[in-house]
Amino acid sequence: MSYTVTSKGTVTIPADIRRKYGIRKGSMVEFIETPEGILIIPIPRFEELFGVDREYRERILQMVRDIEKDRREEAAHEESEL
Repeated sequence: MSYTVTSKGTVTIPADIRRKYGIRKGSMVEFIETPEGILIIPIPRFEELFGVDREYRERILQMVRDIEKDRREEAAHEESEL
């Protein structure tokens, strides 16, 4: 299906696509040129990103703990060499 661009450069995004991607009044989108055409990428509001890190939180905390442990061991090793 094709859509008409207005004199102000606007075009209506079909309702089913807006619903699927959470695009509402005031939503921000980014236009990206590709060899195949133009992509319209919805930019989530900051408030919508709250909690997205939950699935990675424990893994990240464990990585930080491992790094801290390695640094403590390195510091102890360097001290023992003095």
